[in-house]
Amino acid sequence: MKRMIRRFAFVALFLLAFIPAAGAQSGSAYFAGGTAIAPSSGPLDTLGAGTIYETPRMGGFFETVGGDFIFFHHLGIGAEYSFRKDKGPYAGLEYQPKFYDVNAVYQPLTIFRRFEPEIQAGVGKAKLSTYYTLQTCYTLPQGCAGVNAQATSVNEIQAHAAAGLRIYAYRGIFIRPQVDVRWVNDKFGTYFGSPWVTQYSVAIGYTLHRKSHGSSQN
Repeated sequence: MKRMIRRFAFVALFLLAFIPAAGAQSGSAYFAGGTAIAPSSGPLDTLGAGTIYETPRMGGFFETVGGDFIFFHHLGIGAEYSFRKDKGPYAGLEYQPKFYDVNAVYQPLTIFRRFEPEIQAGVGKAKLSTYYTLQTCYTLPQGCAGVNAQATSVNEIQAHAAAGLRIYAYRGIFIRPQVDVRWVNDKFGTYFGSPWVTQYSVAIGYTLHRKSHGSSQN
């Protein structure tokens, strides 16, 4: 949590400095928690040592930190970084996925004081790393580089789309439930049963220079 707060503070300070220079209408910084899901790829000889393991589904707790600028006609640009906080077990190894993306951001309705839908679409990279465990090092005849040493790494292009609803609780402070869908190219499907990853999260954030709305609106 402390790391997330530091990341959020860094993004917020960057927005505060950049908005006037960029001529943006508003800027937001947020951090989120949730989970990302992808199916199992089934039985796999992960270590190449003749032992078949059942691979897991992707899951666990994911953290996200990001920000965006709205420039004109409710349209802007944003970026985010999402990752599984802890390593998870993966067929004799441990794994940790990370997602980076840059998106076009569209807020089609800003006529309501407290509710603001949001749509994102963009591209980025997905990184999936696996790590040796103590069990792995004992299992492999040749041993391994060491406990927690990286075993493999896949770095692939991803396409990203998301839909969320900002609920402004007090001035610029908002809560945003969101659903993200990611399509990851090529080798990612070797580790999981599909190139598609669905992510569910709830963000807490702050919008700088948000336009005020009439008190008669809800």
